[in-house]
Parts: sequence; C-alpha cells; structure tokens
Amino acid sequence: AGSLMTTKHSQPQSTFAKSLTSTSTDTPYFKAAESTEIPSYVTKCPSNGLCSRLPPDCMTCNTNYSCIYGKPATFDCKVKPHVHCVDQNNLEQENFTINMTCQFCWQLATTDYVCTNSTNCMTVSCPRQRYNATCTVRDHIHCLGNRVFPKMLYCNWTGGYKWSTALALSITLGGFGADRFYLGQWREGLGKLFSFGGLGIWTLIDVLLIGVGYVGPADGSLYI
Repeated sequence: AGSLMTTKHSQPQSTFAKSLTSTSTDTPYFKAAESTEIPSYVTKCPSNGLCSRLPPDCMTCNTNYSCIYGKPATFDCKVKPHVHCVDQNNLEQENFTINMTCQFCWQLATTDYVCTNSTNCMTVSCPRQRYNATCTVRDHIHCLGNRVFPKMLYCNWTGGYKWSTALALSITLGGFGADRFYLGQWREGLGKLFSFGGLGIWTLIDVLLIGVGYVGPADGSLYI
C-alpha cells in the first residue's frame, strides 16, 4: 500500500517538474522585465545627490504627528527603490534623517507653494474678492499632510496695465478722458471727453483716484 501511494504521487510530481523545466527559460524573462521597469518618480530624483535634499516623492518617511507645532523636528526616512543618494561624506546610503519645521503643508509660507491663478474675479471690488485655488508644495520643501491642498486666495492677476502710464495720462490728457480710455472704461472716457473733464473737476478727481489706486483697469486686474 505504501509503495502504491508513492507510485501514484510520483507521476504528477515528475510531470510538474517537467513543466517547470520546460518553462524555466521564460521565467527569467519575466523577472528581468519587472526588475528593469523604472518607476515614474525616478525622473524627479537627482542621482548621487544628498539624501537629505531629495524631493519628498523620492523617499518614504515615518511621520511624527506628535511634534510641537512651529518647532524643529527630525524624521527617519528611507529612499525609494531605484533612487541613489549619498551622505555628507559622499557615501551611498538608504536610511537617513531630515530636519524640518513641524507644520502642515497648508500652513507654509506663500513662497513655499505654487497655486493656480484665476482671471474671473475682480481685484478692485470692495471687499476684495477671493477665489478657490489648488496649491502644490515645492519639491524641496518638507511638511506634514497632503502636499496638494485647496486654499482661498485674493484675486491678484494683472492684465498688463501700468499704474505710472495711467497716472501720466490722467495728469496730461485727463481732460480728454485718455486715462479712462487706457484703463478700458469707455463710457467714463466718453463722458470726460464731451464734458471737457467735467470742466476740470472730474480731471482733478481722477488724478487723485488713480494716484491712490482706487480706480483701476476695467477688467478687474491689478496694475503692474
């Protein structure tokens, strides 16, 4: 009975072994294809640079959410596969630490992230309008939480109008409405033109209003 059991099981085993042998030439091919596939994040990672200066997409860090807000914090990090970096002694390393300020990404200074712009809101309205923007943290900045976040920002786009040009036109040719025409305010410009600058009163008022920035371009943009 024991030999019978051995005989019954020996044939499938040998058949399975043959199938492995017959496909063994294909197995290394698939392994090689997987190992040579380079992840997309590698293009953002400078080769043989300092590990501590790698962009966040090139590393995986143990986030310490118990750090004290606004205080310096140290995080243990490890480079992702296919990323090569060195330490201060030019020795390759995989595990390292980074120093950063304990704060969430949306709490960073405005110079540390880039946001989308809007050209559909008025910058000279009262109160000044805001718009919904999507902001992305710059690559060399480290912070807690999501690196892409929404934020309400003031309208700050420009249409190319110069404050100095508008003021110069208001002083020299304001009686003919040149300043209002330049700013795209055609109706006001025509009104000044046919009233000779409101007999000079409108001209003086516009010089003051443009000088303090109260009157701006008709499209709602800021002066440059």
